[in-house]
Amino acid sequence: MKLIIRQGLDKVFTVLTGTAVVVLSLVLLVILGPMIVKGTSALVFHGTVEFRRMQQALFNRGSQARLAAEVAETKAARQKVYDLIDAFKQGMDPEALKDQAGRVHRQFGQELQGKEIKGEQYTALRSISRDIRTRLEQAFDSHDPNRIEEDLAYVLGFSEDPRFKGTAAEGFFRIARQFQKAAAHADLARQREYATALAEVDGIITELLGPRPGTPMPALVRQQYGTTRWEQAQAILNRFSFAEQWVEDQPGRPLIRREVPRRGQFAGTDLEPLFDYVPSHLAEMLRPRLTIYWQFLIDDSIESHTFGGVGPELLGTLVITLLGMLFVVPLGVISAAYLVEQAGDNWVVRTIRLCINTLAGVPSIVFGLFGLAFFVMTLLPALGLESKACVLAASLTLAVLTLPVMIRSSEEAIRAVPQTYKEGSMALGASPFRTFVTVTLPAALPGILTGVILSLSRIAGETAPVLFTGAVAMGRIPHSVLEPTRTLSYGSYDMAVGDRIAMMFPHNQYGMVVTLVVLILVLNGLAIVLRTRVFKKLKGH
Repeated sequence: MKLIIRQGLDKVFTVLTGTAVVVLSLVLLVILGPMIVKGTSALVFHGTVEFRRMQQALFNRGSQARLAAEVAETKAARQKVYDLIDAFKQGMDPEALKDQAGRVHRQFGQELQGKEIKGEQYTALRSISRDIRTRLEQAFDSHDPNRIEEDLAYVLGFSEDPRFKGTAAEGFFRIARQFQKAAAHADLARQREYATALAEVDGIITELLGPRPGTPMPALVRQQYGTTRWEQAQAILNRFSFAEQWVEDQPGRPLIRREVPRRGQFAGTDLEPLFDYVPSHLAEMLRPRLTIYWQFLIDDSIESHTFGGVGPELLGTLVITLLGMLFVVPLGVISAAYLVEQAGDNWVVRTIRLCINTLAGVPSIVFGLFGLAFFVMTLLPALGLESKACVLAASLTLAVLTLPVMIRSSEEAIRAVPQTYKEGSMALGASPFRTFVTVTLPAALPGILTGVILSLSRIAGETAPVLFTGAVAMGRIPHSVLEPTRTLSYGSYDMAVGDRIAMMFPHNQYGMVVTLVVLILVLNGLAIVLRTRVFKKLKGH
């Protein structure tokens, strides 16, 4: 009966263990799955022609001739957009029309002076030019169709005057005809509303396609190109097609957000066809293509991770991690060896072990403040060095942080070595030190490497200690261990809480996080492979 109960309990325990493993795997999949998918999009995505332009200009990648041909092929499709906007803008933007009329008036005056026309003829022509400009401005500001028609008729009455043929004054008549055509298809009472809505549309088109050819190049790199990724273009296209409005759904209730089609704002105008043209020709204007951007792992970031990659952050994380392990492994192993082989078991040793166990549970930010106070503000000045955050201070702080874990794992590994190994070595005449180095340490090495694996993960993934002692959000690659560096963990933190520009490009943030996870897995994998080989060698395989 008891045997049956034990067998039943064994089966229940096996089922529960398997269930726990499955549940844990599902939880990890739920947590890491979306992160990995979004992070992978930093390396594999559909890049537009703007991405290839950026790569060519900033990193000199790709064929310049092929890129030039591709850009030329997109110009015709883009020019249609610009033509529709310009035609509507020239007819519906009062301030822009007034500026154009004023510019023509000045050019005409300069032209008359250049021809040395003086006296009554000059005065008469300038007077007519002023009258034409005034009547145009009145028409631009008016909402009365009859008044507008009257003013435009006055202006166009001079279009056949030989005194204005072939002169800058012909610009008056071109402006008048454009406005007359636009006024026939638009509600002039909504002229200001049209101008505001048009400014939004124009800004979205610039964000989508980049600066218009012939316009001054913006100073910021992120404004010099259109959208570089197809999924970003789709999101911008949604903002182009729909305007956000806050409306009162019920009296006395908070306003609610609604999206209304933008084409309704321009219904019946010459700009309405634009809202069919852009969605149907967007691929023609941006030329999306599957892109594997492996250079994300080596490129420097540009303007808060608008472009570029995580090369300096990856390098900085590797340097701090390996330098920290260089400090923590010898100190941890030597401390563990002393506690096991020499210290014995008294109240002093028990107190030391209690302190080590306590330190293993102290929050990492406390170690960060300790590193700032001791290494940065005390030790470095005592050594005659500048008191500032640097790679050395960060590595030492992280070494102190992981030292308790390294000591405990090494201590257990050394204690697990059979006593007969030591006795056999000492029976052959070996000293205690030689016995430890040649017998105990190699036998304990697999367990010590387990501590190395745990320490690697802790050092590479910590943010709080390096925040105080050695990391910067932006900066050059350090030339020595006495300079601060960028790291993946702190870079992710900064992008999440402090960098509004970087938050506009979440694929870079997820890409940085996934790069950190993969880096930790690779380092752990190397340590596991090394531990396996050592274990096999100890077993004689």
